[in-house]
Amino acid sequence: MNVHIRVFSIGALAKATGTSTPTIRYYEEIGLLPPANRTASGQRTYDESDIGRLTFIKQCRDFGFSIEQVRVLSDLSISSKRDCVETRDIAQAHLDEVRAKMVELRALETRLQGFVTRCNDVCAGGPGSDCVIFKDMATPQTKGCCG
Repeated sequence: MNVHIRVFSIGALAKATGTSTPTIRYYEEIGLLPPANRTASGQRTYDESDIGRLTFIKQCRDFGFSIEQVRVLSDLSISSKRDCVETRDIAQAHLDEVRAKMVELRALETRLQGFVTRCNDVCAGGPGSDCVIFKDMATPQTKGCCG
């Protein structure tokens, strides 16, 4: 039986996965992707498994996982000897980090909204140098994420 394996250039792989060719080269350089096969003329070639692996890596990065976390998750994704609890623990730790950042961002949003509201109420339309936002931003804060 003759099995035909589809072969992709680096450009086709980039297009199929929504990444860039420099990103693919970088992931190969740091070992997230295995070294590509090469044609006789030295051009990189990839197959369907590379599309799956790169899509997985891209999804991890889109979720904000660090390169090292992606490396561990990639290893876990092909290991039949390691427990999936490791994967859950990595995801939970990252979720905790995201939630903490959201708290910080909400505090930042509140402060910025206060700046905009004060400007609208006090000085909007006046000279830029007299804007209360400058004074408010130069006033030390005693608590919160942004002070």
